[in-house]
Amino acid sequence: MDNYPISSNSLEKFYYIDGNYFGRQYKEHLSDYPSWDQKAHAKDWILFPENIGPNLSLDETSLSNGELYTILTNKRGKGGKGTLIAMVEGTGADKVVEVLRRMPEEQRRAVGEVTIDMANSMHKIVKTCFPNASRVIDRFHVQKLAHDALQEMRIAHRWDAINEATNDMENAKLNGQKYVPVLLANGDTKKQLLARSRYLLFKSADKWTETQKQRAKILFELYPDIKQAYELTHKLRMIFTHTKVKGVAYTKLAHWFNQVSDSGFKSFNTISATIYAHYAEILNYFDNRSTNASAESFNAKLKAFRSALRGVNDTSYFLYRVAKIYA
Repeated sequence: MDNYPISSNSLEKFYYIDGNYFGRQYKEHLSDYPSWDQKAHAKDWILFPENIGPNLSLDETSLSNGELYTILTNKRGKGGKGTLIAMVEGTGADKVVEVLRRMPEEQRRAVGEVTIDMANSMHKIVKTCFPNASRVIDRFHVQKLAHDALQEMRIAHRWDAINEATNDMENAKLNGQKYVPVLLANGDTKKQLLARSRYLLFKSADKWTETQKQRAKILFELYPDIKQAYELTHKLRMIFTHTKVKGVAYTKLAHWFNQVSDSGFKSFNTISATIYAHYAEILNYFDNRSTNASAESFNAKLKAFRSALRGVNDTSYFLYRVAKIYA
């Protein structure tokens, strides 16, 4: 080797592998994909009854081009092998039920709990396929509704501030004057204050930075309705975080519901109606404090895998690879 050194160019040629060619070889010859027993229907559904367990999560995700799949996972799988039970194209309850009923009834009746979001289709799927299971609405979906209502109020005020600033600019122009925006104590204009307050409204006050504390103080002085809505949102989060007993949670949620009704905030009407319609399933959270976090984590893994492959060109083959990893 000392007498006949190999150039870097030679090494590159020696070790070079055509990734596309290797990928095709794996798909067509090295893997068992050509003989996979679920290949024929994989694009529509895949099912692994052996992975079912007592605590499940039901959720939906998008693979490509906005196409949604309903996913049933076993929490005991912890995002690894044995996690994936079923993936069904679409979110229609009837189609998902048809696929899940292929699992033995005895297995389905042994399921004790399924965490879901608030979609009516999810309720129908669980009620039909897992008749003995407790349906648990994920607490974070409920909290998100409250946060969305709060942000809706902030955005409405921001549009008012934008219109106010636009009118002031036009008036200054008509009067031949230079427009000088009014600055608040922290250097923000009103519309900047409302835009920059977005993230602090998602956080507890004890986690605010000094800058956020100053901004929140000004925001709440100018817009007391935002302060009241923020306090309502925070109270809801504290109920889910600190309450351990279901009966106590029932009482606290009832009081919170009354406070929302008394506030008269139109943006909170949706969450009020939702809590009223799904009270039992929301309260079931306090039995075992179960959430859909495992399903959200699994969805994140699917998205990362899809991103690593630069998208999904062959759905059946993609789902085959997903099954190899997670089923």
